[in-house]
Amino acid sequence: MTQAELLYKVKENLILAHDQDDALLLRLIAAAVDYAESYQHVNKGFYSENQMPPATEQAVVMLASNWYESRDGSTAGFFADSVQAASQVWNTVNMLLRLDRLWGV
Repeated sequence: MTQAELLYKVKENLILAHDQDDALLLRLIAAAVDYAESYQHVNKGFYSENQMPPATEQAVVMLASNWYESRDGSTAGFFADSVQAASQVWNTVNMLLRLDRLWGV
């Protein structure tokens, strides 16, 4: 999955049609991929050389989208009135990443 393909999916998830924030979104995507690789115990850059599984892809899309909507430090977005929204996003992202995690030591 290329950065451009992930950018398209994140923008689709955010229902975002303009390109004014593409540089920001690409940085958030890079950070989300880095988080996924670290959480899954794979080498840095693993997903630049290997296919990203669908669950991991969804986690990256959700995490980058959440960071974009919460860039002011709040939960923001659709769930702005829910105190548990940020926690639920992290729980869901980590559950998705767990599906493709390398559990060896």
